[in-house]
Amino acid sequence: MKHVAKKIFWSLIALLVLALAGCGKADKRLEITLWHQMLYAERVVLAERVAAYEAAHPEVKITVVYRETEQVRSGFQNSALAGSGPEIVFGPSDQIGPFATMGIIRPLEDLFSAEELARFNPQGLTWFRAGDDTAHHLYQVADRLGNHLTLVYNREMVPEPPTDSDELIRLGVELTRDLNGDGKIDRFGLVWNFTEPYFFVPFLGGFGGGVMDADNAPTLDTEANRRALQFVIDLRDKYRITPFQCDYETANSLFKEQHAAMIINGDWSWGTYLDAGLDIGVARIPMISETGLWPSPMVSPKGYSLNINIAGEKLGPTIDFLRFLLSDESQKRLAAATRMMPTSLAVLEDSVVTGSEIMANSLKQIEVGHPMPVGPELRAVWDAMRPYYQGGARRDDRSGGSGPGNAARVDEEDTRDERGARTGLLCRSAPGRRGGAAPAADLSKPQELG
Repeated sequence: MKHVAKKIFWSLIALLVLALAGCGKADKRLEITLWHQMLYAERVVLAERVAAYEAAHPEVKITVVYRETEQVRSGFQNSALAGSGPEIVFGPSDQIGPFATMGIIRPLEDLFSAEELARFNPQGLTWFRAGDDTAHHLYQVADRLGNHLTLVYNREMVPEPPTDSDELIRLGVELTRDLNGDGKIDRFGLVWNFTEPYFFVPFLGGFGGGVMDADNAPTLDTEANRRALQFVIDLRDKYRITPFQCDYETANSLFKEQHAAMIINGDWSWGTYLDAGLDIGVARIPMISETGLWPSPMVSPKGYSLNINIAGEKLGPTIDFLRFLLSDESQKRLAAATRMMPTSLAVLEDSVVTGSEIMANSLKQIEVGHPMPVGPELRAVWDAMRPYYQGGARRDDRSGGSGPGNAARVDEEDTRDERGARTGLLCRSAPGRRGGAAPAADLSKPQELG
């Protein structure tokens, strides 16, 4: 009996030694890190593609880190300025201006051949001239185009979408209902994120306005802005077809739970609605009857940029992985799962796109949209617009005025102040593109796109 117990004891010791030896074994694989802010449906495709790449390249480990949009921006900025950070950063094109101005992302045109770049829709390639640089450089290659807002409708409640704002209001009033007689609205005709100015921009375009001119100066103190702001306030307060307080999550939940018949939301959301079992349609945001103009959302690519700090031995494998993510096969899988518009010209001709009613209607919205500016001034516009958009109908203590007219005027005053402060900060903090000191960028000049 003692002999058996002794044998078992030494066997356990041997197993423990082996286990400890295994735990101490270092992972010899080369690690490539990607930071992103993709939503769930996109993350599912990304995880599948990463697994496929690692299976074909066992010597490489891909670390994928999800962060909220602002966390990606600020975190990458801070880490890259300190000489570290992920090899690849993913996001919308409006982050390119600040990143390029600060010198923390690498130009890409020397890493891809002309033949490779010719595979892409030119709108998926973001070129930018930073500071006093005399040349434009390619700073982002995208695998999806749009990131744009459309009208999304539940076919069970809305068999055919409204085509103009008069019809939208009439239908919205019909569909907004207190269904159980408790005096509270149980279903709204229309919902959208009423807290972020990005969702207001399409209406601004529908009244003939915009947020910036060709020189990246704000254009908010305009009659178009005042009329657009009054229009969205009327949808909420006069016609009462949208909730009084409605942020992104509230609007999204109301639509998914069928407490709203229509929503204004982006292409990133469609896959989640389909996965939830909703029978949805996508259409242009209805034409503004008063002006005859289509609301024009901002359209931008979303794609990949490379950290300026990538070490020499990592650059080759990082580019290889990036090519894999940008491949026709990867874009086809992404389009099929999310209905997002690919940038590959070949995939645009594939049945995954041509056979989809949702994607065909998405293209129609893109046709009347306008490119999102990539200069750092756009960040100042959003920051200054936000409080006055959110409280467009409230009194402003500094001027004694109230309503959309005052909100539009103070929007522009604050945007110009914020623009100067933000661009000055970028100029002071920007390192040289190759690690040396850089002269201050003249951000009063337009940041052209190629």
